[in-house]
Amino acid sequence: MPTMTHPGPQIIAGVDTHKDTHTAAVLDEHGRLLATAGFPATGDGYRQLLDWLATFGTPTVAGVEGTGSYGAGLTGYLTRAGVQVVEVARPDRATRRRKGKDDPADAEAAARAVLATRATVIPKQRHGQVEALRQLRVARRSAVTQRATVQRQIQDLVVTAAEEVRAPLRGLRAAALVRRCAADTCDPAGYADPTTAARIALRSLARRHQQLTTEIKTLDKMIEPLVRAINPTLLAQPGIGPDTAGQLLVTAGANPQRLHSQAAFAMLCGAAPLPASSGRTQRHRLNRGGDRQANCALYLIVLSRLRWNPQTQAYAQRRTTEGLSKKEIIRCLKRYLAREIYQIITAEHTHGCQPTPA
Repeated sequence: MPTMTHPGPQIIAGVDTHKDTHTAAVLDEHGRLLATAGFPATGDGYRQLLDWLATFGTPTVAGVEGTGSYGAGLTGYLTRAGVQVVEVARPDRATRRRKGKDDPADAEAAARAVLATRATVIPKQRHGQVEALRQLRVARRSAVTQRATVQRQIQDLVVTAAEEVRAPLRGLRAAALVRRCAADTCDPAGYADPTTAARIALRSLARRHQQLTTEIKTLDKMIEPLVRAINPTLLAQPGIGPDTAGQLLVTAGANPQRLHSQAAFAMLCGAAPLPASSGRTQRHRLNRGGDRQANCALYLIVLSRLRWNPQTQAYAQRRTTEGLSKKEIIRCLKRYLAREIYQIITAEHTHGCQPTPA
């Protein structure tokens, strides 16, 4: 892997990334556009892009669009080569309507966003155990979603099926319903009959449900030890299990030091209240932005602690007597929990700072 050791003037790079090609632009330290060029989105293309940048000077920073998607490979390559990478959002629609759009223009806009310090977000690193955890969780979340869909389809078919199909299935709970349908031995030769077709469909869906359950359990056996290896302290906290801990670790990324404060982590998780004051009215509202999967993880942890954790129950009771609603109490607890988790995740970067219990 090459490293940037070329002497010369300081330059700023911007890259517009796509599936097959990347377009780069170079600015000097005064903001003058020096050149633009396109490169293939491959390992050789990354090397060519870095060598091309070196012909103009030493890149101090590169603004890259889509660091978590099409630009992930380039981001990792530039980071390993010693180039600081900053995540750049695509230009807003008003700017595109006014100035038009093409790849060189987008690359130049990315470089200018870095030069003007409008883009300062350090992207998540995609390597190591946290990246492995993210990939396993993608597969698990997909399997859980599909299983829920299959469960609804089974219930819908039972409701609309003939009485002779519906009668033996009436009153069965979800697990028993799946087992009964999966064990059906009806003859597929009569599929033209609606009653037989319903039994065949139910058997097919039930066996798919069982396959997805097996897949989820297999992934869980991989995820739990991985979460424990990454951060055993997080998993030891009350109300935090492998699923919620895994999501929060993925949200923070392999380089949680990029999160400059616990308030930034709370904003990333959508747990930071936003001001909604006007005139004499002073209030805050819920944050609908951020990583909604992380926000959901915080919510589940809070619900668990409200049910089982005496300290959290005492806090909720005290805030209730102060006039807060349950929704407002949960919002406060999520904010406190975000602070606690930030301190745990970044403990190695904050000199062993201890978490504050919610």
